[in-house]
Amino acid sequence: MTADPLTVVVAPGVLTDDRTAGEVLAAALAARDLAGTLRTTATAEELTAATSEAAPGALLVVAATPEPLAQLLPALPAGAAVRVDLGPGPLDTSPAVTRHVRGRGLAGLRAGVEAWFHDTTAPPAVVAVGAHPDQHLEVRLPAGPGPHPVAVLVHGGYWRSRWACDLMDALAVDLAGRGFAAVNLEYRRPDEHGWAATTADVADGLQALSAAAATGTPLDLDRVALLGHSAGGQLVVRLAADLAGTDAAVRPALTVSLAGVLDLAAADRRWLSEGAVARALGGRADEVPDVYATASPLARVPVRAPLAVVCGRDDDLDLLDASRTFAAAAVAAGDDVVVLEDAGDHFAVIDPASALWARVADLLATRLGAAGPSARAGAAPVP
Repeated sequence: MTADPLTVVVAPGVLTDDRTAGEVLAAALAARDLAGTLRTTATAEELTAATSEAAPGALLVVAATPEPLAQLLPALPAGAAVRVDLGPGPLDTSPAVTRHVRGRGLAGLRAGVEAWFHDTTAPPAVVAVGAHPDQHLEVRLPAGPGPHPVAVLVHGGYWRSRWACDLMDALAVDLAGRGFAAVNLEYRRPDEHGWAATTADVADGLQALSAAAATGTPLDLDRVALLGHSAGGQLVVRLAADLAGTDAAVRPALTVSLAGVLDLAAADRRWLSEGAVARALGGRADEVPDVYATASPLARVPVRAPLAVVCGRDDDLDLLDASRTFAAAAVAAGDDVVVLEDAGDHFAVIDPASALWARVADLLATRLGAAGPSARAGAAPVP
């Protein structure tokens, strides 16, 4: 347990009945053996008083308006709070905000607790890649001098901004404990910034490892694995295909699709997640065929880079079908492909406690030569 309990302060107008929120919070705290309190406020004065009484860095604010915390709570110090908005809204870049979970409903409370827990117990070093706050890397190093093999994580969420790199925090911490330099890559999503920005940010984030290594971060750039979950699976396989045969400073030794969206044309035809593919790419497959031809992993076969295709048998049937279709096509085209299937749903592949993730971690250790599970104690953040 961390030294200070988490104080969750709900701004006026967010909840009319706090019973469900209290249950969600209690379960999230219990899952991490944490202590915390939920305080619902009715006025701006109560909100200010409740937030000022929280321990430094142990505050989660549930807001209800699009205004940044710098405007709502100007006295909050830098790094004071995780912000949660139950509905959608603009990214809060206030200095006080360490994470902003938005648009996930009451489940955002659980995500906020998880983000606070990981940032408190295993804080990453944040490396800016561009001017926008979403253009960054979060780096966690294992114990020891290195240089360490690198695992780059790219989150999913059907390319929508309400889903962010906190989805991969638990894997990042697990990988650092296994002897990998874990790099959680954040990128601008197309619903707010366009498809070109998304693909450029993922590519730039990977190449930024070269500058980090050159300035002293102990990364072994000859042993880099690129792992993407769901929509992130599409992004990493597409990037691997883009880099194959180039002289880029960083190229993946292994690219892993974790329940990836690997056939964009089929995903568009089947209208997965209410048309997420068309919304991300800027049109249907017959409207922007050139974009689909470049972006869809199935259309990029042979990828000409080592691949692993991982999916739970209890996942969305269309995603399981896409993984199998892509893997078969890549094998037929001569690609080096490992296929891992096991019991588990869409999130088992990013759950450090799942049997399916254990198989992925073993594959990474075999391919990249990391120390493996015996190294899981003593992970350290980047100095």
